[in-house]
Amino acid sequence: MSTSSPARAGAEAHLGHVVFISAAAAMGGFLFGYDSAVINGAVTGIQKHFNVGNGETAFVVAIALLGSAGGAVVAGRLADQFGRVRTMLLAATLFAISGVGSMFPPSVQLLGFWRVIGGVAIGIASVIAPTYIAEVAPTAYRGRLASFQQLAIVLGITISQLANYALNQAAGGDSTGHLGGIQAWQWMLGVETIPALVYGGLALAIPESPRHLIATGKEEKARAVLRDVEGETVDLDARVAEIRSVLDTAHKPRLADLLGGRFGLLPIVWVGIGASVFQQFVGINVIFYYSSFLWQSVGIDESNSLLISLSTSLVNVVGTVIAIALVDRIGRKPLALAGSAGMALALGLAAWAFSHRVGKGDTATLENAYATTALVAAHVFVLCFAFSWGVVVWVLLGEMFPNKIRALALSVAASAQWLANWAITVTFPDLSDWNLSATYVGYAFFALLSIPFVAFCIKETKGRALEEMG
Repeated sequence: MSTSSPARAGAEAHLGHVVFISAAAAMGGFLFGYDSAVINGAVTGIQKHFNVGNGETAFVVAIALLGSAGGAVVAGRLADQFGRVRTMLLAATLFAISGVGSMFPPSVQLLGFWRVIGGVAIGIASVIAPTYIAEVAPTAYRGRLASFQQLAIVLGITISQLANYALNQAAGGDSTGHLGGIQAWQWMLGVETIPALVYGGLALAIPESPRHLIATGKEEKARAVLRDVEGETVDLDARVAEIRSVLDTAHKPRLADLLGGRFGLLPIVWVGIGASVFQQFVGINVIFYYSSFLWQSVGIDESNSLLISLSTSLVNVVGTVIAIALVDRIGRKPLALAGSAGMALALGLAAWAFSHRVGKGDTATLENAYATTALVAAHVFVLCFAFSWGVVVWVLLGEMFPNKIRALALSVAASAQWLANWAITVTFPDLSDWNLSATYVGYAFFALLSIPFVAFCIKETKGRALEEMG
């Protein structure tokens, strides 16, 4: 005989529904992670196939991030004009097109073009998922549900590294080896078409955001969605009135709404941009875009470097799970501060280990003791990032802005994140060839600088309703 009450059963049922739709929206994050990190395994194959050096390689890797910045810029406007779900469908379509095009590029320039298309999809997904999840999630669960975005990203990264390693091994340990008449690196880039189609199917199965429905005059549909996600005990009239009152006092968001203050933009927008930039300037995506290149630059062969990439991706998943468990319990700021301190120490240790590298390029080596230190430091760095900034920034960006500018401000902040990501990505090959240790000292400096930024600029959003963000 069951001892659960009807109220509890109802609460569990609506929570299960919210988890499903949040996970479906976060599938865009999975593709975001897969598409952005899969290039890591393909870099060596691209260099060999097209006979290009570090400059052209950096161009192909980084060009997608400019597309991501563009996608992030337009995502907010698309989401407000066409709805969150239709915008997800557009992202899924672009992911699929990019996957097919990147698999069969006749030149490195056209590969760059198809990566730009995938980058636009990444930029859209980076904005739409946290926006949608923040708008459908009950306040008590919002932090954990918003964390689904980062969990999906790290799972996408991990699956991409697993696929890269498996394809590399199947091709005899060489990314230019053939599988079914197609080189392994081409398969690596093309496989994302499958999750892109899954994302599109899931987007068709979830409801539109209640806030967008109310904004477009579809209040009955909004009531139905709110009933499904917040339960039967919620006063739907009061919730609709609360959302409508916020929307009625606002006008259609435009760039001018973000202007103000002494430095051109509203202070809260600068904080969002700052959080986005710091998240990238610690060098996290060097690990996920270039780790095979990085480890080969200190004397580790291609197969083992891909295996290391897979192991760091698994650590990334573990750290993200820790963050999901803690973000609504201890808050956003404590996690960010702890992560900043841990990253600074790990990056400093990695810089010290890399200072003992002997030689450059194919002849570079690192003695076993220093190589082990660098590997441990890299894994600790990824763990500290994953349980803090990896999750916290995306949660904050979905929460911290006032309702009337949320989607647009999130677009601007996410675009800044992609530009910062591009800057780190495009400079790493040349910087690492110049002085790998000094490059990591720079990343450690930004990790240290992020501590006072969090302490003095970030406001805790734990437990606050979105309508309270003023």
